Amino acid sequence: MTLFTIIRKENEDLERQVNKLNSASTFSKVTSKWMIFLALLSFTFAQAQRQLPLDPEVKYEIADIKVSGVSTYNENTVIAFTGLRVGERIFLPGQKITDVIKKLWGLELFSDINLYVTAVNGDKVDLQLDIKEVPELNEVRFKGIKQKKGSNFIKDNGLNKGAKVTENLETTAKNYIENTYKKKGYLNSKVFINTVPTADSIGANKVNMTVNIDKGERVKIADINIIGREKLKEGTLLGSMKSTKEKKIWRVWKRSKFIKADYEEDKVSLINKYKEKGYRDARIISDTIIKNNEKSITIEMNVEEGNRYYIGDIDFIGNSVYTDEQLSRQLGLFKGDVYNGVLLKERIQDDSDPDADNIANLYQNSGYLFSNVNAVETSVQNDTIDFEVRISEGKLAYFNKVTVKGNDKTKDKVIYRELRTKPGQRYSKAAVVTTIRELGQLGFFDAQQLTPNFDNFDAVGGTVDLEYNVVEQGASQIELQGGFGGGGFVGTLGLSFNNFSIQNIFNKDAYQPLPMGDGQKFSLRAQASQFFQTYSASLTDPWFGGKQPVQFSTSFSHTIQYLFTGINSGNASDRVDRDRKFLITGGSVGLSKRLSWPDGNFSLSHAISFQHFDLQNYNTGLFTFGNGSSENLAYTVGLSRREVFGGLIFPTGGSDISVTAKLTLPYSAWNGTDYKQLAADREIAVENQDSDEIGRIDQERFNWLEYYKVKFDGKWYTPIVGKFVLQTGIEFGWLGAYNQDRGVPPFERFFLGGDGLGGFSLDGREIVRLRGYPNQAVTPIDRGAALSSTNQANDGATIYNKFSLELRYPISFNPQATIYALTFAEAGSSYDNFRDYNPFQLSRSAGAGIRIFMPAFGLLGLDFGYGFDPIPGTVGANGWETHFIIGQQF
Repeated sequence: MTLFTIIRKENEDLERQVNKLNSASTFSKVTSKWMIFLALLSFTFAQAQRQLPLDPEVKYEIADIKVSGVSTYNENTVIAFTGLRVGERIFLPGQKITDVIKKLWGLELFSDINLYVTAVNGDKVDLQLDIKEVPELNEVRFKGIKQKKGSNFIKDNGLNKGAKVTENLETTAKNYIENTYKKKGYLNSKVFINTVPTADSIGANKVNMTVNIDKGERVKIADINIIGREKLKEGTLLGSMKSTKEKKIWRVWKRSKFIKADYEEDKVSLINKYKEKGYRDARIISDTIIKNNEKSITIEMNVEEGNRYYIGDIDFIGNSVYTDEQLSRQLGLFKGDVYNGVLLKERIQDDSDPDADNIANLYQNSGYLFSNVNAVETSVQNDTIDFEVRISEGKLAYFNKVTVKGNDKTKDKVIYRELRTKPGQRYSKAAVVTTIRELGQLGFFDAQQLTPNFDNFDAVGGTVDLEYNVVEQGASQIELQGGFGGGGFVGTLGLSFNNFSIQNIFNKDAYQPLPMGDGQKFSLRAQASQFFQTYSASLTDPWFGGKQPVQFSTSFSHTIQYLFTGINSGNASDRVDRDRKFLITGGSVGLSKRLSWPDGNFSLSHAISFQHFDLQNYNTGLFTFGNGSSENLAYTVGLSRREVFGGLIFPTGGSDISVTAKLTLPYSAWNGTDYKQLAADREIAVENQDSDEIGRIDQERFNWLEYYKVKFDGKWYTPIVGKFVLQTGIEFGWLGAYNQDRGVPPFERFFLGGDGLGGFSLDGREIVRLRGYPNQAVTPIDRGAALSSTNQANDGATIYNKFSLELRYPISFNPQATIYALTFAEAGSSYDNFRDYNPFQLSRSAGAGIRIFMPAFGLLGLDFGYGFDPIPGTVGANGWETHFIIGQQF
């Protein structure tokens, strides 16, 4: 007797009879997929020629259970799947059998399921389960596309070797692949999946799958016809549709393709454009997609524009915290204005922009979490609409519990000290948004996945719980650089631990592999070539003392520069004289404090630095004295404001601005040296070409360096359209002297050009990157020709400016690898003094590149830049330059 049967096979009749036994009474039910649940609840008891004595009122004891048809699983495993056991009493038929079949079917491991009663002895029965296993996938082959592309489909759809090949698996894969191509504009894409049993040495039930993909032609939109349009220009309406565009030769950034979901969104955008212009009743009556051929379609939309409306009276109902006048100013819409339904909605409440300046946020930022604001039309007379802005203010709300979830490495204190939302503090939406932004700026977490979750809303008590969910990303970085500069290969190795714990440096249990989690930054860096070595270490603690946002920083560095005799002096070792060298040893200590005024994004920094320059028989064009020393004791003060949205790797908005001044003491004011006389003596020595006397004078002039140095650096990030973000940058630097007779020292100067990869900081110089030109090649304009003709060394500039535009587009926000492409245009120049300063006489360049940020290696990039102008002292455009970026940013 067959108690129950389920069969699932393609190309077979799902209602075929499976019980051909003539010697037993049968109970069978064969069902198609959409009738499975009904089959599990109802049974048809079919009689054969000989009926077994089953009584539906009797509970039968299971005497034996046998399984047939298995190949992958053993018999006991399948019995365990059923939940039946020998000695158990059940009704036949009954709910227990129904549950067994439902459970087996839900496993999606079997395509045929038959349960038989093979013998009845009194109140004991023997059962037999006859099954057919779903085949396993042996291999997948793709036709119509490259196998590499197919590997992505295998991963996305779970088409791995050993996967169970169910009908659902095939259908899901087919739909996924077709939709993938349809989203790219291949509307006629078709996918066919075939499976063929494969021979197996052990007789396993396996199949080979062939996925045939016919992408067809990419379907473009030839025309978009808006029928019934009279009030607005066609270009205005077509421009409102962000994703659905006609095919145009000049359209580069946005390809013409038809995607159903985007088209539906664009229809809403088109109607919103009407509403922005006052046409409240505008609607699309009908729309049609006309297939021109396999490559193009035409879209026709019939619109009904309606009449133009104006705003009438606006009344505020329910407000007590703010007056009508205050709310009216916040709304910014007044009687007589053209009705703008989109703007009205945004000024009331805009969920898409957490920082929006609207009435809802006015209440939310003042503690009224439970407030509700709605605009209701109360009267429409002719072309005028009256409104009521109905406000339910609710009770003031306060944060109850504020917690953080997801931080495994970063200690709680590092996160909690950044929170602008404290338990017991009045609720503020702006404080939550600011907290999310500042947590993203730490660099320890994936900024795209930072989310605040509210819970336990208590409108009566006026409290709410808040939990921040964070996803940690690697904070340590390895910097590896290699490049050619100054006639030789320059290599760099740097280690940066951006979430370090100096407190646990002597705790061996904290090394996993390094002590981490206290939010400190510890960096080690070494740079070397055949003629140059530098070593540096730095430590930064953003919360020195742990109670206030006071950043403490300290650094130490040591540099050795051997005399480089020229690129035409034979092999590399012959070009370096190690007995003639220049040594620099220095260190710095600094403090930086976050300010509360003008706002919390400002910070003020102070630093004291000292450098000892020691020249040992080091006669070059850079320094007139080959033996001697100079001391550089300086105080640096800086004011900065950083507020960027979207994280530090790919900011999507905001700005990063800083002004710094580096100052030495005015030694000439009290040291008693007559620098005017020294200047006169130097002129005589120059006329007499007395290099020894020039060196003696300059040693006296620059024994303790005296200067001031001012810099401005500003970057602004502006979302353009879609995911495009424009970075605008301005830089300016000026090195000056207190005493003009003493002059500007040969140290601390600006060197413009290139990527800085081979730009070692030999003499306190600052490398200013300018793509499209070789490293440090953009010399002061008035000296370019002289340097070129005399082959003199470039001793840098005292003034520079640089302007840049960079258009960025994100490719991937994967925490393991953030990738974006860019195009850039920039220009800059350097000068010896303000008499020569001309901000419009610039070395210009443009190009494109790509950036990849990986937590372990930092920023990697490759840029191709074209210099439109000649290097000072040369003729003709500089042309193409390749810039390889590792661990740096422009």
